[in-house]
Amino acid sequence: MTGIYIHVPFCKRKCPYCSFYSVEYDEGLCESYVIALKRNIEKYKGEAVFIDTVYFGGGTPSLLTPYQVRDILKSVKESFILAPEMEVTMEANPSSVDFDKLCEYRNAGVNRISFGVQSACDSELMALGRLHDYELAENAVTNAKRAGFDNISCDLMIGTPRQTMESLLNSARTLCDLPINHISAYMLKIEEGTMFDCDWVRDNVADEDTVCEMYENLIHVLKINGFNQYEISNFSKYGCESKHNTKYWKGESYLGFGPSAHSYFDRKRYFVPSDVYEFVASDYQEEIVSEENPDKIEEYVMLGLRLTEGINFLKITELGGNPNEIYEKAQVFKGSGLMEISEEGLKLTPKGFLVSNSIITQLLF
Repeated sequence: MTGIYIHVPFCKRKCPYCSFYSVEYDEGLCESYVIALKRNIEKYKGEAVFIDTVYFGGGTPSLLTPYQVRDILKSVKESFILAPEMEVTMEANPSSVDFDKLCEYRNAGVNRISFGVQSACDSELMALGRLHDYELAENAVTNAKRAGFDNISCDLMIGTPRQTMESLLNSARTLCDLPINHISAYMLKIEEGTMFDCDWVRDNVADEDTVCEMYENLIHVLKINGFNQYEISNFSKYGCESKHNTKYWKGESYLGFGPSAHSYFDRKRYFVPSDVYEFVASDYQEEIVSEENPDKIEEYVMLGLRLTEGINFLKITELGGNPNEIYEKAQVFKGSGLMEISEEGLKLTPKGFLVSNSIITQLLF
């Protein structure tokens, strides 16, 4: 099965830490974007592509009207072969939805919603430049539940300006009390060229050792509240893992639509240029191949080690690799508590996740 990712490149205001492509929302431009988006989706009519997930990311997808979302999903249904149980996710800013709008999204076909809450502390939300306070975020979640959403996720950020261990864990416990079944917890990364790329932010965030401790304590708090870790940054109640995002980590195919969207399809990785005006003006989106026929073993190890289930030696053999070589290299990480190794395979520990890029590099090269 293939997934569909739709990048909605509009925001009311750019968050100062965000490096994802977006432009200021304009009603006319957004309508032209939707028309172009449908044109690109409908290009796949007759190709018999089976899909089981659709993910509206951004940007702020909840700036789309429910009618626009319904119209987009109609094009999806007419252009692809749909699985009986589709997961349709929409990222949403708590400030951009109310009960009626959420009801309309649900009726349009969205059945999973992901709120960018980030913190339960208003002073931290203000420092992050968010448009909502926690009360507004809490109302958004409860309204989504009332509107019929049984699959609700919230984002939480780690290591933000002036955040403390106590405030982070309090935010986690507060989110766990909401009617949600998934939490994505991301460490703040100061991206070059963003407003957070400045001395004030660097002077007001926790040091690396403290952030690592925050992460490990957060895992514990979420676990005792019923949210089990299944990926470096993702936690869910049983059976509520994100089906769409899991495709990325398991090396499954997905098609990306919209400016800056990425795809992995027909053994190729490609992306769309980050230019909504070009996207709107073109008959079809430009798709630039970034990798032709990626190395299967390298991809399996790099992506699989993001998951708590880890990687399997038999799978490496099936892909034509030498599991013994990886097994031997992994011994040093087992000894330092960064990795668990069994006869079947290996997986990273929470401490290992914190240095996963370094470990993966040493395993592969």
